[in-house]
Amino acid sequence: MSPGGYDRPRDMTDRDPAMEPFDALIGTWDTEARHPAIDAVVRGRQTFEWLEGGRFLIQHLHNDHELFPDAISVIGPPEDGDGPVMEYFDSRGVRRTYGISLEDGVLRIWRDAPGFDQRFSATIGPDAFEGAWQLARTPGDWQQDLQVAYRRAAG
Repeated sequence: MSPGGYDRPRDMTDRDPAMEPFDALIGTWDTEARHPAIDAVVRGRQTFEWLEGGRFLIQHLHNDHELFPDAISVIGPPEDGDGPVMEYFDSRGVRRTYGISLEDGVLRIWRDAPGFDQRFSATIGPDAFEGAWQLARTPGDWQQDLQVAYRRAAG
């Protein structure tokens, strides 16, 4: 054990190469979301920034609608296993762990949970992109869930 009684994490002296593509998300994005349960466009804002050291990406999410939670996510290498994960926490008290990748400009997020599988996909552009969440309450029965348009915020 290291001083203070904490186990030292695995060697984190170098940035995980799987995290490098996430540089494309750094900054603030204005969002417009559409959900099948709400007959309105919900505006919001997401900010992506590196935690000091550049090994973990922090995502702050705010929505301008009481039915859409505000959230924070931490994206980085998992404690065990391969590929980055996204640890999600929101204002409802929900906590979820997702797989996440950003390869060849395509952002993918997924979660396999009995009765509530989720997946997201978007092709990242330098100043704008659109993404779609899907939900499967029965394995393989994917339904459209949340559509989100991202526009890089001015200034």
